[in-house]
Amino acid sequence: MELKDLIVVPNIADRLRPPVKSDKILGPHKESWCEFHEAFGHHINNCLALGHQLDELVKNGFLKDYLAGSTVTPAATTREEGRAHEVLVHGEVHTISGGFSGGGPTASQRKRYVRTASSVAEEFLDDPWESDLVFTRADLRDVVPHNNDPVVISVVTAGRKVRRVLVDQGSSADVMFWTTFNKLKLSPDLLRHYIGCLYGFADNPVEVRGYLELRTTFTDGTASRTESIRYLVVNANSAYNILLGRPALNRLRAVSSTSHMKMKLPDLSGKVIVVKSDQEEARKCYKDSLKTKRSVVMVIE
Repeated sequence: MELKDLIVVPNIADRLRPPVKSDKILGPHKESWCEFHEAFGHHINNCLALGHQLDELVKNGFLKDYLAGSTVTPAATTREEGRAHEVLVHGEVHTISGGFSGGGPTASQRKRYVRTASSVAEEFLDDPWESDLVFTRADLRDVVPHNNDPVVISVVTAGRKVRRVLVDQGSSADVMFWTTFNKLKLSPDLLRHYIGCLYGFADNPVEVRGYLELRTTFTDGTASRTESIRYLVVNANSAYNILLGRPALNRLRAVSSTSHMKMKLPDLSGKVIVVKSDQEEARKCYKDSLKTKRSVVMVIE
């Protein structure tokens, strides 16, 4: 029995929680139809929301009579559907190296860091920020099926809400782009001199205009946490406003999951803050990033 037939069986349909109706395309495959959501964007066999509910029914024994001999594979993606969305990529920036990671921008600072890398940092053993950050199937309930969307969030800094913040574990620096710096109406006098440069932008070094520390707030609407983040300000085109790299993620003790489209971090009381990725914004950023000469800034006062 196929999934589209299974969900209309009265005994099963009564136990399924119908999704919220939407006119949007819910996924990367515009021609694929999901009978559960009654929307285009993904096939019903790849529907995470339905899969989560069916998994609960299986655990409760409701689907035992229907699964016998079934060939349904909800998580499988057909090869034809995958190939239909392959695109030619001429180049890609995988990582950003440089910044204050690895000890600092100078050779002596990096050598000193290497010598101390084998020692155990005792201050982490009793860190008040340490919490168990776990992702479960429950975190998939509000995720629109996607094809490797990045985690793109919003933060509050300099008194403004800044969208299009990319959580980038491959970046060794926390980067703010010059256009974002200007939109935040910050004075260039706040920038401190930085002698190094960043690598990874189109395979060429990019000079940094300076760096500054800004109090940055992360919130899920019920709890929040504010930390000083040291941003390197660069003059380069980007679809994003800020790149949140390993320095900030380590400082926050934050963990992100592209599968669950969320970033989790602890607050001092032990509560876990869950910052959701804006999937619609993430896809706009990907589209804009393909336009090499366009710089996009979205700052809401």
